[in-house]
Amino acid sequence: MQDESAIDIEVDELDIIETETRVVARRRPRPAASQAALKTYIFLPAIFLAVTLLGGLRIGAVDSAFIFLKPALICLVFASAMIVLFVRSGLVDLAGWFSEDFSTLRNVANAGVLLTIFTATTQIFNSLIPEQGLPFWVIAFCFLWTIWNNLFLDFDTKKLLRSLGGMFVLAFFAKYLVLANLTTSGDAGWLQRIFENPAKETFTWLLELPRYSPATGYLQFLALALYLLGLFLTPRTTNK
Repeated sequence: MQDESAIDIEVDELDIIETETRVVARRRPRPAASQAALKTYIFLPAIFLAVTLLGGLRIGAVDSAFIFLKPALICLVFASAMIVLFVRSGLVDLAGWFSEDFSTLRNVANAGVLLTIFTATTQIFNSLIPEQGLPFWVIAFCFLWTIWNNLFLDFDTKKLLRSLGGMFVLAFFAKYLVLANLTTSGDAGWLQRIFENPAKETFTWLLELPRYSPATGYLQFLALALYLLGLFLTPRTTNK
């Protein structure tokens, strides 16, 4: 009888050990889940925060000073419309980002990630739309027309990314390659600039083009590339 009792005790202990092992194994995060969480909550916000910083950065043409420009109100409007586009196209599934089944910390973390997407989108428009004058209104109207039409179209994620990529690349080309080459450098007096290049000085005055260092274009190219990379890496849902 004692031997049978000892055997039963050993069997019970083995069952308890197996149960505890299973519980620990379930609680232990899987490598794939850990990598997804690292990408979503660390790598992705870092990309969009970098875009937020670079999007408002300009470098002065005369003294190469850092100039930080706040976004115009129209940039906030465009960014809000873009978030709606992201949801309609399926790039972001709100049901997979916010849920009563998630912990409060997870919902707050997801809200923080989406907030970085919104701020980065705002700053991308701040980067690509000219600061003032006639070019501001022309480029802003083109963005408005494109976004307004896209709101009523059926987009999937790939089509939306291609459309955004084309729209942003054209705006970058117009501002930093076309308009920037029409602007005179600010390292000389206005009379000297008129005599040396009267056409550029005329365009600068008529279009009210600001004078920035060529390095500004490189920084904004980096910001645009990071933004498109961030959108490509954004998961549709975090409920995996």
